[in-house]
Amino acid sequence: MTAVLDIPATVSAPPPDRRIRRQDRLAWVARHSIAIVLVIMFVTPVVYLVLLSLMTSNQALTSDYWPNSWHPENYLRVFQATPLPRYLLNTVIYAVTSTVLTLASSLPAAYALAKLKFRGRNALFLIVICVMMLPPQVVTVPLYLMWARYGLTGSLAPLIIPALFGDAFCIFLLRQFLLTIPSEYLDAARVDGCGEWRTLLRVVLPMAKPGIAAAGLFQFFYCWNDYYGPLLYTSENEKAWTLSLGLASFHSVHHVDWNLVTAATVLAMAPLIIIFFFAQRALVQGITLTGFK
Repeated sequence: MTAVLDIPATVSAPPPDRRIRRQDRLAWVARHSIAIVLVIMFVTPVVYLVLLSLMTSNQALTSDYWPNSWHPENYLRVFQATPLPRYLLNTVIYAVTSTVLTLASSLPAAYALAKLKFRGRNALFLIVICVMMLPPQVVTVPLYLMWARYGLTGSLAPLIIPALFGDAFCIFLLRQFLLTIPSEYLDAARVDGCGEWRTLLRVVLPMAKPGIAAAGLFQFFYCWNDYYGPLLYTSENEKAWTLSLGLASFHSVHHVDWNLVTAATVLAMAPLIIIFFFAQRALVQGITLTGFK
């Protein structure tokens, strides 16, 4: 007898319903509609700035939003028309040095205000808040006269030396972050024989890295974009100009060639954008843990 084997036919799965996937996409867009609108609002000017930097001088600032012909050589012309590398070097020296010195001087002050108990602590913290809200133009004249008396105007020294005495905003931000660190860790370190400086360096510093990163990024961005300070102290010496001051002078000289002006602006913005994309997690984490809104 011949055995007959019944081989079941392969049943193909029904194709996925495209309407369901489309509804999922629409639901995702609806849930994130506000974020999408905000992204478009912030990204559109940057995209237009990049497109404008690749146009010709005749097409720039016309009704055309797309280059008729691409001119990446505009970025090379910027380096030929202005000492941009020197401006960049001065800006890096100012931003990096000021950020390091500010963090080194602000962290001990924030630690004292957050974790040490002494008479007048709340009054000192109130003074820090008042200094943070004080406009810098109020003390411009006496500070300029002081730096001029010491012969330091025309250099980056008046912008860097004040970082040795801390920054009110960094002290405030770091103090708010240090309040989130449990005091039990510090008490255990003191029981083991650690002094306050050793406790700060061995216990608090490793736990405060997100807050330090956030404060450092704020200070670095402020120094990179600072225009008022370099204009006040370095305007008489072009060799000490930073990017912000150099771009302002470049704008006044090349006020017709808007393609070159926007190309120089893109080159000045690029380092900050790159740093933010690599450090945004530390920035968001530091701000979140401080409770700062």
